[in-house]
Amino acid sequence: MAEVQVQEKGGDGGKVRSKKQNTRVDMTPMVDLGFLLITFFMFTTTFSKPNVMDLGLPAKPKENMPKPPPTEVDLKNSITLIIGKNNRIFYHQLDQAGLNDETLQETTFDREGITKVIERAKAGAIKQDIFTVIIKPTDDAVYKNFVDILDEMAITKNERYGVTDIKDWEDAIYQRKVADSAPAAAEVK
Repeated sequence: MAEVQVQEKGGDGGKVRSKKQNTRVDMTPMVDLGFLLITFFMFTTTFSKPNVMDLGLPAKPKENMPKPPPTEVDLKNSITLIIGKNNRIFYHQLDQAGLNDETLQETTFDREGITKVIERAKAGAIKQDIFTVIIKPTDDAVYKNFVDILDEMAITKNERYGVTDIKDWEDAIYQRKVADSAPAAAEVK
């Protein structure tokens, strides 16, 4: 509410002057209005929904059930993708004895890269209906690249894929491959 305050000066005579009135505005209702507006906008806004990626994971076995035998994947019916640092991706279809610095191949995340590699490997598989893609992100990999590979599984219509840790012997070859190509990349710049 606005109210008018009058200042009175006691004077004995002299000129009669008009009294100046000072106005004071009470801001209490404005604070109430501010809180009402904040409350209104909080209740009427739509909050962003969290983005969740749906991964089909196997059911956890019950304690009293026997543990299933380990699944063996034939190398001719699978391809292993290693997601590395700096948006790099490597692939192979070899075992520990056959994998080395030269046989660990590198490709890109685009249509001409990883998509073609997966399609070629699937076309060359003995049993295409059980073709499996094994995805192994390294500790240096970024989440975006992992999501891109999972999107690639949907694009290439590969329903059989697994995500697992990189094995020690694969990691050693990967580290050598990254270390060998780092100086060459620095020279190009």
